[in-house]
Amino acid sequence: MLYDARGNRYVVCSPELLRSLGIGIAGEAAQAGRERATWADAAIAALCHWPAGAQPVGAKAHRSDGLLVGPFQDTAPFDLLIVNTDGTLAERSGNGLTIFAQSLVDQGRVKGEQGFTLNVHHDKTDAVSPVPVSVEPASADAVQGFWLDLGAPAFGPAAVAAEGAEASRFNARDTWRVPSLAAVNSDWQHSVFVRIGNPHCVTWLDNPEALPSMAQLRAPTLERPLTAIAYAQGDQGLGLPCVAGINLQWAARLGPQQLAARVFERGEGPTESSGTSATAVACAAWQVGLVAAGQVSVQMPGGTAPLKLLEQDGRLTGVRLFGTARLAP
Repeated sequence: MLYDARGNRYVVCSPELLRSLGIGIAGEAAQAGRERATWADAAIAALCHWPAGAQPVGAKAHRSDGLLVGPFQDTAPFDLLIVNTDGTLAERSGNGLTIFAQSLVDQGRVKGEQGFTLNVHHDKTDAVSPVPVSVEPASADAVQGFWLDLGAPAFGPAAVAAEGAEASRFNARDTWRVPSLAAVNSDWQHSVFVRIGNPHCVTWLDNPEALPSMAQLRAPTLERPLTAIAYAQGDQGLGLPCVAGINLQWAARLGPQQLAARVFERGEGPTESSGTSATAVACAAWQVGLVAAGQVSVQMPGGTAPLKLLEQDGRLTGVRLFGTARLAP
């Protein structure tokens, strides 16, 4: 089934459904993740491509931003795989996990008020697998959804295995200059590396008007060099600054505790919205002194992500993301 969360769309399917389509996926999530090269492309082709003649003019090549495979068991904790449309696996997706949580409620696997854990399996060598996420059904502004506990962020090049970054300063705080990004646009001089499940590189701009538009991000003049930067080495990317690739964001302050962002995802490209990217932007904003701990909102073309930053003794100890999801037409 196809779901939507803040403009992100994912197809949710079980391992049993893939096997019924003749796609050979293991019955255990860790093994399926290790063997993703044998089945992921076929799964994307079967479930995420537009039907013949149905792709709208100007739409992306796929009808969804990826595939959520799971659960691999009947009771919590629930294992799943997040498959990008290039066939690679992601360590985490805030909107994807929100969608998967809603699908579990819709299937009757969890009660509406019952908290549970999702374990995301992947095949990256620079991060622990599985990545656990605690999910708490809740409401915000009278809207029923989920709070996802995404854990504590880590900052700096070492956190994302980045190489070649140079020291810079933004808002009187330490940041990093990524030569490959600065070569694309000379205004992209100040970035913060954040790992919050996935690796992220948040580039700060002085005002929201300087953010690239979605049309600009999708134009070949930007999409091609950004793909080379964001995607993993061997998966269309050059592996610089990160061999395993990195999610790119551009952000600016809108007002007190309010931020605006654009997203270019590793394995996916320009994206209207991303929960983990919004989380990385909020963490990076705290790191450079643009927001305080507490409630923060990140505005993206696909929607606004509410977050909570938890601070203790001068460091971020946790980040929570609120999201809702619905079946897509």
